Amino acid sequence: MAQHDNLVIHNEFTPVQYDPQYILMVNKLKKYFPIKGGLVARTVGYVKAVDGVTFNLKRGTTMGLVGESGCGKTTTGRAILRLSGEKTGGQVLFNGQEVYDLSAKEMRQLRPKMQIIFQDPFSSLSPRLPVGEIIGEAVREHGLVPANEFDDYIDRVMDNCGLQPFHKDRYPHEFSGGQRQRICIARALALNPEFVVCDEPVSALDVSIQAQIINLLKDLQDKYQLTYLFISHDLSVVEHISDSVGVMYLGNLVEYGKTTDIFARPLHPYTEALFSAIPVPDPNAKMKRIVLEGSIPSPANPPKGCKFHTRCEKCMEICKYAEPRWHEIETGHFCACHLYNDNEADAEARETMAAAKAEGVSED
Repeated sequence: MAQHDNLVIHNEFTPVQYDPQYILMVNKLKKYFPIKGGLVARTVGYVKAVDGVTFNLKRGTTMGLVGESGCGKTTTGRAILRLSGEKTGGQVLFNGQEVYDLSAKEMRQLRPKMQIIFQDPFSSLSPRLPVGEIIGEAVREHGLVPANEFDDYIDRVMDNCGLQPFHKDRYPHEFSGGQRQRICIARALALNPEFVVCDEPVSALDVSIQAQIINLLKDLQDKYQLTYLFISHDLSVVEHISDSVGVMYLGNLVEYGKTTDIFARPLHPYTEALFSAIPVPDPNAKMKRIVLEGSIPSPANPPKGCKFHTRCEKCMEICKYAEPRWHEIETGHFCACHLYNDNEADAEARETMAAAKAEGVSED
């Protein structure tokens, strides 16, 4: 349990044991950002951007992470890479190593193996450096190749990403959006990573360019056995590229499973609402659109019980008081929803509801 100013954050979790089939194991990961207030700027609350996320990612596969804006997808990716300061709680195992237990020197040695492709291909590239230097800067810094092989190595990396050698002396503003994203991909791949966080890498691109970048990512994955965490709003892209899918809502995973299972049989009401918004390329097709009422609650003051109950058309009384348990509904298909409680989970939830009512806890 960690205490900050006058607030207490509960960090209790059961550590997981490393399983070699998974390159990444995330267990109850939490990342809170303090809210400052008052004349002395003391901490008066926390934005619970990531609030207990758990999943495992197999080597050489792609996991899609989807959800509305503000649900914590990007913060989850950055927290896994240790790019947003210290975690608030939980466990992040990369090849069996707890990322947050590593010293600065050890983390520096690990950095080439964990890379990120940022959402905006323009603002993430330095306007003052030529492309060859942008791609090769970290290669030189980590001493990955001898100095006499450096130029040839950068040429090979650029060629793998669909860039020409003469592009090395040009600057980012001289390229199109798709080419700039290829530069970002080349910069990440130049370090021979094992795991790459793709933070909405095609959202800023035209549809035709999106297809080229997605195909490039898949080709590079097959060639180098890369593992991706693919963060996106575009569910059709996620369905195309992902082996598994996690659905986030207000800092939590509400559903996780194989892509085929998630798209064929979405279990959580929030997942059903998201998937109902996928456009169908048939003007005569009748779509049953599920419209969510209201807006996403504040992550600084989330609702009691199930965080989705304020917008859920299937909301039950128990949803307002008891947080749903995360459990396996089908083989490899996980969901956190009271609709799928077994006897044990239902009894536990009703006990929590009775205790909350006895204490006079508001259902809002």
